[in-house]
Order: sequence, then structure tokens, then C-alpha cells
Amino acid sequence: MIRLQARTINNKLFTNLSLQVQSILLNNFTMPASKRKSETTDTKETKPKKIKSSSKTAADVAKSEKGKKKKDTTTKDQQKKKPAKKTYTSTINEDTNEVTQSLVFTEPIPTKNSKGQLVFKDAPEFQPNMTPKEVLQAGSFGGTYFRPIKSGVTKQSYTGVWKELPKDWTEGLDISRKVISCTYRPEVNTYKVKCGGSLEMWEDSGWIHKQDPYGWFMWYCRFYQGRRTEDDERQIGRWLRCAGVKGRWRNNLIGKCARGGCSFDNHAISPVVRQTLQHWGYRLNEADFKAAAKRFK
Repeated sequence: MIRLQARTINNKLFTNLSLQVQSILLNNFTMPASKRKSETTDTKETKPKKIKSSSKTAADVAKSEKGKKKKDTTTKDQQKKKPAKKTYTSTINEDTNEVTQSLVFTEPIPTKNSKGQLVFKDAPEFQPNMTPKEVLQAGSFGGTYFRPIKSGVTKQSYTGVWKELPKDWTEGLDISRKVISCTYRPEVNTYKVKCGGSLEMWEDSGWIHKQDPYGWFMWYCRFYQGRRTEDDERQIGRWLRCAGVKGRWRNNLIGKCARGGCSFDNHAISPVVRQTLQHWGYRLNEADFKAAAKRFK
């Protein structure tokens, strides 16, 4: 009897235990994976997250802010120093081609530095070493530059333009032969050769502007005396490409002298180029020759 009761109790315990196991297994299979994972991990000890410390110190931040302020200040200073574009009153009516005002000279006559270069304070890159007076007195343009012309650009006729020049520029010259001649005479020129294109050629090429119908040298005479116009930048650029430090004809002459082993002032070397440069207010000198000759040897 006692054995029967013990067996009955054991059977009940086994049945209850089996039911509990089945319940646990059933819950594990039916429970979402995310929940099962969270329940298993909840029992683990959670480690505190490490807080990353900033590598920048107070000194670094202050230095950075100082740099930003300096950059902002530099930008503002640059904006302040940027020169405003100059504007000029037109010297000629573009519709009628009539002169709207007489010549106005606003800048002082330039002086030469120790190298013999003319110094224009408002155009430091423009450094001819012959004044307009020196160009005329030396013998240039075959004596024809200020001759009477009928401009193909303005459709106007011009005579007596040479009279606007300061009197000392033409002092001692035979005006009819060396300034206003209608006949080109090579013997009038310094190097006794003919050079340069005709006025018509320059007009057709688009190089002549209405305000200076005779061309570049007319502009130079007026710029030298102190007139300033919108066309100055273009005309200075033309000079730089011809007779400037990197100018085509200046370096052409230097190269020929250097490669030929000749002195800079040997007039037998490229007299036409020398005469051309003279018309642009430049004469090759020893200092300029030595500075550039080594590039051509």
C-alpha cells in the first residue's frame, strides 16, 4: 500500500515537471527572437559607455578663433585696398566723331629713374626710355607722322595736329621735312631704314581708336603730358608686347645680338627692329641687354 502511494506521488511530480518543461519550450519557440535576445542579455551586466574626451584644449580653441578673426580681417583689408576702377570723360562723340573737350592733363610729367626708364606713378609697368620729344628729335616715322590725314576711323580730316605739341619738342627740326611730310624719307630716320605699316593698315586691323586717330605715338604724346583715358590700359598693353621686358621686338633684337656675339649698340644688327622700337619709345641699352642676353646663348 505504501509503495503504491509513493509511485502515485512520483507519477504526479513527473507529470507536473513535464508540463513545466513543455511550457518553457513552447514559450521559447513562440516568443519573438528580439524578445528572447533581450531577456537573455538583461541578465548580463551592462558596461558603462566610455565618453570620448575632446582632443582640443581651451588654448587650441582660442587659437582657432584667433585664426578665423585674422582671416576675416585680411579679407576685409584686401577688399579695402582694391582700387576702384577709374572712369573718364569721353574726349570724342562716338556718333558725330567730333571732339567733345580740349585736352586735359591731370597727371604730372614723368621723370627718369637711375636706369633711364620713365616712371609713371599710376602705370609702373609702362617703362619706355625715350620721351616723345626724344623720339621726334632722333628722326622717326620718315618725317611723316603728323602729316595731314583723312581718318578712315572718324571720317574726319586733320591738319596742323602737330601744333598741340610743346614747342620745345620740335625745336630745331625742319617741320615740313621731319614732322609733317607727306613723303616718307628713310634718310630722316635714325637708322636710315624704312619700317612700319601704313595708317590704313593699322585702321583696317582695328588698332586705331577715334580719340587718337594718328595711332599709338599720338596716344603716347598725350599720355606723357598727363592725359588719362579709358584707352590707356590697351595702349600700355601694346607697348608691353612690343618693347616691354617680354616684348617681341625687344627680345628679337637682344637675341640677334647675343647669338651673333655682337655688342648691344651695333647698328648693323637689325636696324629695322631698332627703328621700330624707337617709334615705341624704347632704345636698347647695355643694362637691359645683359639682363636678358644669357637666355639666348
